[in-house]
Amino acid sequence: MSSDPTPPATGYLRVRVDRGRTVLELHGEIDIAAAVEIIPHLDAATAHPGARIVIDLRHVEFFDCSGLRLLYRARRRVLDREGELRLICTHPLTLRVLKVTGLARLLPPAPSLDAALEQPDTALERPEPASGGAL
Repeated sequence: MSSDPTPPATGYLRVRVDRGRTVLELHGEIDIAAAVEIIPHLDAATAHPGARIVIDLRHVEFFDCSGLRLLYRARRRVLDREGELRLICTHPLTLRVLKVTGLARLLPPAPSLDAALEQPDTALERPEPASGGAL
């Protein structure tokens, strides 16, 4: 069951609650201008201990490094507060960016909310330190 957006939506973001998770549904072109509008809502959603967050990128048409920074920021904040973070993404170019940057390994994208909720919570896994010699 969904509820109305809280906090109020921006042109790039709709926030709703669905099945006990806060869903941050991003829209349009996620660039630096969008990120400036999204960050306060992202921070509010991830401010509480044990927050259960889903970031939905299905309505995103463009996603640059500002969008990646938003995902890393959300992941870090959720990890710091022992919460849960899931990602929904179906756009081929955005999926490619997530894969190339390694973020897909840390935060595996799912094609739907149902699929995201069925995944194990890998967002809480901290990356292992690199092994081998010094750089």
